[in-house]
Amino acid sequence: MVGNSRKAGWPDAGEPGRAPGRGWAGWAVHSSVEVVPVLERVVEALEAAGYGRRDVFGVRLALEEAIVNALKHGHRHDPAKEVHVRCRVTPGWILAEVEDQGPGFDPDRIPDPRADENRGRDAGRGLLLMRRYMDVRYNATGTRVTLVKHRAAGAKGGPPTYPRPAGRHAPGP
Repeated sequence: MVGNSRKAGWPDAGEPGRAPGRGWAGWAVHSSVEVVPVLERVVEALEAAGYGRRDVFGVRLALEEAIVNALKHGHRHDPAKEVHVRCRVTPGWILAEVEDQGPGFDPDRIPDPRADENRGRDAGRGLLLMRRYMDVRYNATGTRVTLVKHRAAGAKGGPPTYPRPAGRHAPGP
């Protein structure tokens, strides 16, 4: 779905390509070795804002997919090109933008990896994961993805817990 990040309910990301302002963090990424330090900083910000494990996991995974896709598909691993990452974490939401210098793409043309005819294909899984954990929007040219996650009121973000059955909890010898 190609669209503008300024939809109803979406935090304002500011002007595309603008340097990060107050409350924003930004990075220029040239290669895959630079991805983990960016993710670590975002995880630190999420944890400092009180996000739970489930939210931190989902945001980290979606952001990693977006950055890796930009490096791999947008830049074809050209270290002379920069992937620009901007991120803002608040107690109520996180907004991240990943923009590459590649030719762009139409996300609606990427096949659904869950469809039987696409199960053996190596395409679309990263986009599926991004959409699973965050709301996703693309600019008109497909060179910038905006990811947002609104924190549910009172959400703890940890993994679900299930009551243990009464009696023995592990099989005997």
